[in-house]
Amino acid sequence: MPEITPDLIAFLREMKDRTAIHDCLLRYTRGVDRHDRELMLSAYWPDAFDDHGVAEGYAADFVDWAIGWHGEFQTKHHHAISNHVVEIDGDTAHGETYYTFWGENKGAPPQLSFGRYVDRFEKRNGEWRIADRVCVNEMTATLTAAEIPEEWKARIFSTGPNRRDKGDVSYIRPLVRKANAN
Repeated sequence: MPEITPDLIAFLREMKDRTAIHDCLLRYTRGVDRHDRELMLSAYWPDAFDDHGVAEGYAADFVDWAIGWHGEFQTKHHHAISNHVVEIDGDTAHGETYYTFWGENKGAPPQLSFGRYVDRFEKRNGEWRIADRVCVNEMTATLTAAEIPEEWKARIFSTGPNRRDKGDVSYIRPLVRKANAN
């Protein structure tokens, strides 16, 4: 068994903080994609400010705008995060997280966007959340959707449809294979 040293304890604390910060980012992306207001809000402190360029506001106002905008102009969408760096200094952390956004627009071609979330996180009462965010929009383009033969569509989309509420398959607990459900 490894020796429990002060360095090991410090490393474990840092990994715990990094994991909590990453979980915060995932609450944001899942919350916005599922139109789960409470989950999305749980990524922000109530006094947090989000500047997305096209819209800005304190946490609740921004969350309401984002869910409303996606609901009005898109039928489905995905926010995916990838490269993530964070510098932790006590109960404050600064992060940069790359995002890719895809949205199926109503009455327009699908949209693909790339950018970065630049965040200040704060740990309050042992919990990490976003305190301030700037969304750096790097590029937005439209896509030409792939033409899928009708006979394939039933198979490809058999696990859908994509739901933007708590009726989505991702909320089902426990998730059970169809073969075992009968």
